[in-house]
Amino acid sequence: MLVKTNSIFIFFVILLVQVVSGQGVDSKRIHGKISFDSVSVEGVNIVNLTTERSTASDKDGLFFLFAKEGDVLVFSAVNLVTLRKRVDKNDLSADVVSIQMTAESIELKEVVIDENTQISAENLGIIPFGQKKYTAAERKFYTATSGGGIDGLLNSISGRKAMLKKEIAVEYKEQMLMRLDYLFLPEYYTETLNIPHEYVRGFQYYCVEDSDLVASLNSRNKTLSQFLIITLAKKYNKTIANEN
Repeated sequence: MLVKTNSIFIFFVILLVQVVSGQGVDSKRIHGKISFDSVSVEGVNIVNLTTERSTASDKDGLFFLFAKEGDVLVFSAVNLVTLRKRVDKNDLSADVVSIQMTAESIELKEVVIDENTQISAENLGIIPFGQKKYTAAERKFYTATSGGGIDGLLNSISGRKAMLKKEIAVEYKEQMLMRLDYLFLPEYYTETLNIPHEYVRGFQYYCVEDSDLVASLNSRNKTLSQFLIITLAKKYNKTIANEN
């Protein structure tokens, strides 16, 4: 029985040595950072094709993975171009390996715009015709008159609360539009997304109707917002191309 126990122990010791040595004497834990357009990218899948080991980048774009010179690492993520990198001596000696990824290109059809056509959110069908556009003073007035008690009862009877709910929705969309203006310069829409200049504002209204994009704006996740807005741009450009 003792001989059998010793044999099992020796077997596991040999197995452990093989696992450790399987990483290779030349293998080293690579510390990397993935970014896209100067923004750290979370959730990028990294696979070592040689060892078939894999990991993913964290919220700061950082990852750790064992590799040796000559190994091929594959980086992939939604809406990003898959990147293959062969590990070299510089990667093994670097404190942090910088990985720059790029967005997938957008294939768009040519769009012809009639200069005599007036473009607005209304004639694009984004908002109803004749919808009232409230001023800041009007919003403050309605907010001040929406309290509880007898005022609240009167507001409910008169339909004023329903009006306030609509106003809140309009104000919320305005806030989302302001965040889009803050995150993306006008040139980003025309040069990167290929949105015609006359359609940029309409496209922004189109974007704030998308719940996923709005959620990314609220969470201040610029990387996710960029991914989502690229997809929305494809759909929007196809729509206006078909209309023309």
